[in-house]
Amino acid sequence: GVNAPTSQSLLNYILLALVYGGIMIYKRQLLTVKWYYYLILSIVDVEANYIVVKAYQYTSLTSVMLLDCWAIPCVLFLTWIFLKTKYGLRKLFGVGICVAGVVLVVFSDVHASERKSKGPSPLKGDMLVIAGATLYAVSNVTEEYIVKKSSRIEVMAMLGVFGAIISGIQISILEREELRST
Repeated sequence: GVNAPTSQSLLNYILLALVYGGIMIYKRQLLTVKWYYYLILSIVDVEANYIVVKAYQYTSLTSVMLLDCWAIPCVLFLTWIFLKTKYGLRKLFGVGICVAGVVLVVFSDVHASERKSKGPSPLKGDMLVIAGATLYAVSNVTEEYIVKKSSRIEVMAMLGVFGAIISGIQISILEREELRST
């Protein structure tokens, strides 16, 4: 019964910061990408996690899991636009099937009012998942872009550091009362 979406992700960011940050410190590796790019990446990633976890309050687990796959066509589109990746017809056909599935799930949830098993506001939950999955796609493509300019260790370390800081701030603002009452 606890409603604390950001708190559920905080440990992940702390562990990323400790493990990959420890590797960076051990190797005495300096940042090759400006810190504010990592800050922006972390904001997008933390908010994507927050929105998707928040969606569980409004719609069914099945809808969240299926609609989270919306990130796949978004990633393909963003990598095609920004990273100039080329895709064949089979991949594009797969994306079409994915988009059709998303439409069918949302349509099903619009008509879920007759059934009580879906959640209090299935359409709101679906829109939250689609927004979160889109942010996941932005985060993933940005990570891929930054990794090409630096290293995976640096990206994970900085995502962990800034993600933990942003999560901590967000918890203190949005989830303080919820956590106190438990």
